[in-house]
Amino acid sequence: MSRGAAGLLLLVGLAGILLPFAWMLAVSFLPESALFAPGVAPLGGAASEGAGFTLQHFTLEHYRALFSERNFWLPIRNSFVVAGATTLCSLVLGATCAYALARMHFRGKGFLLGFILAIAMFPQMSIVSPLFLMLRWLGLIDTYSGLVLPYVTFAMPLAIWLLVGFFRQLPPDLEEAARVDGAGRLRTLVEVILPITAPAVATTAILTFVYCWNEFLFALYFTLGPERQTVPVAIALFRGQYQVPWGQVLAAASVSVAPVAAFVLVFQRRIVQGLTSGAVKG
Repeated sequence: MSRGAAGLLLLVGLAGILLPFAWMLAVSFLPESALFAPGVAPLGGAASEGAGFTLQHFTLEHYRALFSERNFWLPIRNSFVVAGATTLCSLVLGATCAYALARMHFRGKGFLLGFILAIAMFPQMSIVSPLFLMLRWLGLIDTYSGLVLPYVTFAMPLAIWLLVGFFRQLPPDLEEAARVDGAGRLRTLVEVILPITAPAVATTAILTFVYCWNEFLFALYFTLGPERQTVPVAIALFRGQYQVPWGQVLAAASVSVAPVAAFVLVFQRRIVQGLTSGAVKG
């Protein structure tokens, strides 16, 4: 395939990915009455005769209602708290587990890696009921801890697999030199391995944060009111009894995409490096 054809396919793929987001952002500035009006062209195209809508009619009303009436800052704060706490716990626990799997030799290590991956692939819906009963017994329903604990269960396998691949690429000489100087394995991990693999840790943190930011099922079942609802749940519950406020839904979706998009755009090279760091061998 020639470079021109490859570039054309790449542009088509990018357009297919970006156009829905561009449409969502543009339509979020339309008045509610014009969202489904025939002939409206929110991206600046020509409207049909009689539609009577142009770019100067864009409005910020949906965004004002989002933060003044619905207090959308609250689910944003909840998502940041839950995703941040889960990312921190996953990195601390995942780094120690990954270092042990990458450097220590013991029977069943390949099986253990496969079991960790199976946990990440396990369907969440099948354990919602027992998790709800357990969290209710512990008094953790509608709390940050009640969301962080299940999130860590499913986010940590991803952290372990990514970090194992990075740790195995490091030369053992670094750790041998640290042990000669009297450092134990934990000190070697903290003072030698983690500073060297800082890009890998950053990649793992970004992917874990994005997963937690977008998680919906646990956040829906383990929260009871708006005080602990995360962004995906808050948007899903915008629906009224007789209508759906699509303008506010699109505005909220645009706001919720912004942090994730910023992370991905700023750290896209590290994310690609983390995903292509090499296969994990048993």
